[in-house]
Parts: sequence; structure tokens; C-alpha cells
Amino acid sequence: MVDRTKNGKRPHKENLYQLFAQVAGALANPHRLELIDLLVQAPRTVEELAREACMSVANTSQHLQRLKQARLVSAEREGLHVRYRLADPAVGHLWLALRSMAEQQLAEVEQALDAYRHRRHEFEQISAGELLVRLDKGEAILLDARPAVEYHSGHLPGAISLPVDEVARRLDELPPDRLIVAYCRGPYCVYADEALALLAGAGRQVRRLEEGVAEWQAAGYQLA
Repeated sequence: MVDRTKNGKRPHKENLYQLFAQVAGALANPHRLELIDLLVQAPRTVEELAREACMSVANTSQHLQRLKQARLVSAEREGLHVRYRLADPAVGHLWLALRSMAEQQLAEVEQALDAYRHRRHEFEQISAGELLVRLDKGEAILLDARPAVEYHSGHLPGAISLPVDEVARRLDELPPDRLIVAYCRGPYCVYADEALALLAGAGRQVRRLEEGVAEWQAAGYQLA
């Protein structure tokens, strides 16, 4: 057997794995994963990310620097602020793949999701295919329950921006005789559930689309 430790290539191989570990290490933190999830939705400043993730600006900045060192996010200065975005769409695909693996291997994911989205079984779901048919026939209205900044960064075709905290005062804008479908950041987001609870309480016919913009694109559909 050839002793490959003496041919001088071993250090280069180890360096390759060290670089792979750099990316994995940058992702190996729940706060940094949440920042990635937020940046999938829209580019944001450090201050905006800190507010959404319920962290201090200083702590958020440190996590973003770690992600930037691994080339997972990029940053550009806008006056007094620094705006971050995903360095490449592949980062979003990596996040979806990681999440999918955790769902498959860890039963605790489903339990944690039930605890977080405690109303998720109250609303009938609708598939992307059925939604498109109903929208085309004018039988449904699609609501984007995310913050407006995320809607303007990219949304599902035909969707109306109706952030969850505006639903109660804008009910009269929605036709009472059509199916109302709501979506948000995907299956790990409660905004659509909260919006649907308000709408169902007002007597509207509702359904939940589990997919968000990342899942929609991963399935081969285009964003508006």
C-alpha cells in the first residue's frame, strides 16, 4: 500500500476540509441561521436584523462578520448604515438543504414546530398548483403577511402585501366571497397563521400556503 502521507499532498487535502469546515462553522450557531433566514427574505441593515432577531446591534454585527468571513453574506455601506445580503442564491439553497436534513433526521423538529406554530393545524393547507389555478380563475386572493420590506424585495406573483399587524384594520379591503390564502416566510413562520386566525374569526374562508419565497423558487416557480 502506498504511504500517501509522504507525497506532500496531505496538507493540501487537509486544507480543503478546513475550508469546508469554515463554512460549516459559520452556520453552526442558531442566531446566525436566523440571520441567514431573514436575509433570504430581503437585504437588511444591521439595525433591522438586530430588531427582527431580538438581539443587540453589537451581537448581530459580530455574527454577521462571522458569516461574511465565510463568504456567506456580503455588505455594502449606505451612509451611516451597512446593508447585508446573501452573497449568492446558493446560500439560500444550503439553508433549505440543512433545514430539510434536520427535519428528516430529528423528530424533535416537528415537536418544536408544533410548540412554536401552535395554530398550524387549524387551517387547511393549499398546494402551489391548486393556488395557481384558483388565482387564474379569480377564485382566490393571495396575501403576503410578511413585513412590507420583504414583499418589495420579492413576492409570489399576484400576492397582495398585507402585513399581519395591518390585517384587523384592513379587513374591509378584502372581498368577502373569495377564498383568502396567506403565506409568510415559509413553514417556520407564524405570521400567516396569525393573519388567518384574524380572517377566520371575521368569517372569511381561509387556507394556508406553507411555502415562502425560498420554497417557491426551489420548486421552480418565479417571483414577482
